[in-house]
Amino acid sequence: MAQVSDHGGGVRSIQVPIPDNPLGHTLVYVVDTDRGPVLIDTGWDDPTSWDTLADGLAACGTSPAGIHGVVITHHHPDHHGLSAKVREASGAWIAMHEADTALVRRARSTGPGRWASYMTGKLTAVGAPEEHIAPLRTARLRSGVPGLSPALPDREIVPGELLDLPGRRLRAIWTPGHTPGHVCLHLEEEHPSQLPGHGRLFSGDHLLPEITPHIGLYEDPDDATVTDPLGDYLDSLERVGRLAPAEVLPAHQHTFTDAPARVRELLTHHEARLTGLLTLLAEPLTPWQLAVRMEWNRPWDQIPYGSRNIAVSEAEAHLRRLVKLGRAEAVTGTDPVAYVAAY
Repeated sequence: MAQVSDHGGGVRSIQVPIPDNPLGHTLVYVVDTDRGPVLIDTGWDDPTSWDTLADGLAACGTSPAGIHGVVITHHHPDHHGLSAKVREASGAWIAMHEADTALVRRARSTGPGRWASYMTGKLTAVGAPEEHIAPLRTARLRSGVPGLSPALPDREIVPGELLDLPGRRLRAIWTPGHTPGHVCLHLEEEHPSQLPGHGRLFSGDHLLPEITPHIGLYEDPDDATVTDPLGDYLDSLERVGRLAPAEVLPAHQHTFTDAPARVRELLTHHEARLTGLLTLLAEPLTPWQLAVRMEWNRPWDQIPYGSRNIAVSEAEAHLRRLVKLGRAEAVTGTDPVAYVAAY
């Protein structure tokens, strides 16, 4: 049975499972509009997830065929995965920020061989050992790499503008960091329970009650621009904190209030993490060596293969931030490049 919650004011949520993932589920929100229900995110592309979404929609008095539109907070498969199936069932439009749409377009045009070659080069550059890189060399011959054919959105979410949801006031807030095109969605309507604050915020993965979102690198192999995703995330957090919504409706876990307090917790967490990394960088370390020494939710030797790639990407993002702040620097002549604290 689908777990459906009524949040009042024509907003409900459905817990759509994520297979084999400790997060458990994605909260897919169903927002009533004058032209029919609109979904905020859709869940993972998996038969059980699809059945759960359909059951949840039935409990909400509708069905996949009755969906008017789909608003995607960001391109990750636990949010965007079922968008194509919803569109096939209903003819619904799909909206996403242009920066994440570019990632979707790139994924759809990238074959498994090119993906494996890119990852091999990237991991070599950060100092990963050969035993970690070796599986990618054989992966070049495989097909069916997950996530390479997500639905291409047909509408653009424009930051600062109201979305075309007749009868509702839902404004897009660009919150890059977790992904380049992540958006939060501010429902500028009085809270149905008259909680103090300014409307409600669908926060995607940007602001979660108990989890610190992953901040990694999303770079185009053909673009040499040096990004600062952690800096983008911290700036976005402060913007969301200033909104002071009455309630936050995140994509995972549960709803919560006092967004400014949660923002302060996350800002403090990242500052402490950056300070801790500077202690590690008392000696020159490659991004891989730094990731191995960082604190995670389990020891490094217990972190699965794919999660290690995510961890080293997060280590790189923190290094980028430290370098930009002048608190760390690359060591001249090192290959792969090592970094050290700047004193």
